[in-house]
Amino acid sequence: MRRNVRVRRSAPLAGVAAAAMLLLGASTPAAAQPGSAQPGGAQPADRSDEARVPADAAQVEAPVPEVDWAACGEGLEQFDCTSVEVPSDYDEPNGRTTTIAMTRLPATDPEHKIGSLFLNFGGPGGPGVESLHQLGSSLFTEEVRAQFDIIGFDPRGVGTSDPVTCFPDQETENAFASQMEAFPVGHREEVRFMAQTVTLGVSCTAVSGDRIATSSTANVARDMDLLRQAVGDQQLNYVGYSYGTILGATYGQLFPDRIRTMVLDGTVDPEAWVGEGDERSLGRRMGQAVATDETYHEFLRLCGEAGPQNCALAGLGDPEQVVEELFDQLKETPAEVPLPDGSTTEIGYDDAVYLVFQSMYSPTQWSDLAATLAALVEPEQQNRAFSAQSTGADSIRDFLRKIGFLEDYASVGGALASMCMDTHNPGTLADYPAQAAAAEEEAPHFGPARAWVGSQCETVGVSDEDAYTGPWEQSSDAPVLVIGTRYDPATPYEFTEPYAQKWPNAAMLTVEGYGHTTMMTPSSCANAAIEDYLIDRQTTDGATCTQDVAPFTPAAEQDQPELVPAALG
Repeated sequence: MRRNVRVRRSAPLAGVAAAAMLLLGASTPAAAQPGSAQPGGAQPADRSDEARVPADAAQVEAPVPEVDWAACGEGLEQFDCTSVEVPSDYDEPNGRTTTIAMTRLPATDPEHKIGSLFLNFGGPGGPGVESLHQLGSSLFTEEVRAQFDIIGFDPRGVGTSDPVTCFPDQETENAFASQMEAFPVGHREEVRFMAQTVTLGVSCTAVSGDRIATSSTANVARDMDLLRQAVGDQQLNYVGYSYGTILGATYGQLFPDRIRTMVLDGTVDPEAWVGEGDERSLGRRMGQAVATDETYHEFLRLCGEAGPQNCALAGLGDPEQVVEELFDQLKETPAEVPLPDGSTTEIGYDDAVYLVFQSMYSPTQWSDLAATLAALVEPEQQNRAFSAQSTGADSIRDFLRKIGFLEDYASVGGALASMCMDTHNPGTLADYPAQAAAAEEEAPHFGPARAWVGSQCETVGVSDEDAYTGPWEQSSDAPVLVIGTRYDPATPYEFTEPYAQKWPNAAMLTVEGYGHTTMMTPSSCANAAIEDYLIDRQTTDGATCTQDVAPFTPAAEQDQPELVPAALG
């Protein structure tokens, strides 16, 4: 497993900062799903099938860090915090270290505690510490919180775990990011966009190349196994959302005998993620554009059915026609939106497409999205749209803040680290305009927006030779629970069953609804199924659930969802 920092020649042109966060992590404190933990027998990784998992692929012997939990600070009294040191390079387990930040929500019934439950909220680049602090006890039922210490950690290179940064300071990075489009439209923007991405990739490599070169998902999995040992658990209990399912699959390959439970929600196809032998860009391989297009048309259909009282767009005419005309309008003339400080921000076509893409993650935002899009239409139509709507955002600014569109810029480096170390890409930035054109044929609007994902990796000048890139057929006998939502814009439902089939003992649960993972679109039915699995390891393969809140419908009008076994045949 000899790993050296290997510097590659930079590609001639570049990619996208706004598209670097491939899969979103924690968003709103909705009732999500956890995983449980119970001491089992700590065993070395299975080496019986040398062809499947190379003998040097898993974790070498490394010092188990000592965990010294302490108070997190004001306003976080229910949590404990700490940081530990793990090897930067597992080829040199006693050499340089990197810091991993952790937080814990202690079990409320410690006398009957089963163990610890590790979480990954997605990304790549999603912070585990901050996300758990934000979501807190809303993530789990009282039974799960009673029997498990719930643990969030910032993966290496992310958040407060020796983060990968791309500029000397955040002010400089913010200024750089403010000049980049969400994705380029037209040849002139493509040329500028690629040149900016060259700057981004070179700068990330110059500032944090040493950190990037050890940030593959395989090393995050090795870290998580050390953390498992550090908290005293003999086997891992884990819940991974979105990109977290790649981390789960990687851990399963490296440590198949160390799993007790895994909830894998919003699955990413690992072959598509790695992309060996696939000349499509990462953004195209992931299937997000087509999945978003399907979810978007459900948004439009349900908006029309909801009518003007519950969906502002329906008050302006046929929702699809209204939005298409808005897209055309914004291509010609971006909209100016006033900000609280008296300045304005510009929303162009690329911004509007990304606004729709982000909002498809959670149907609870669809009414607000419809109101915001209606307000971006010609001014004489705005008053009519908002007066027709009884629910929704008070202003465009409120909605943009709610979904993070106006939040302070977070470093793109944490997202680049694992993504660029894990994945194969077409080879040159000059390939991406053609990738975007082909993606437009696959899914209008959203195809070009997602086709540029991964382009920035073309100019990151290091690689991690300890990355795990397959094969992906699992050997663990542990039961796993795989969850997919029917209309998920980020992790297409079509990947769910093939992902589950890679595990010898997987149960598949389908959520008949809309949005990205059960964390973003709560289902008490799915929560109950997850609880049964985490505590008792009981599952119903092929079961289905509904969501608690349907789009454009008040939650009070919803029926209590039920777990329904799938029909045979």
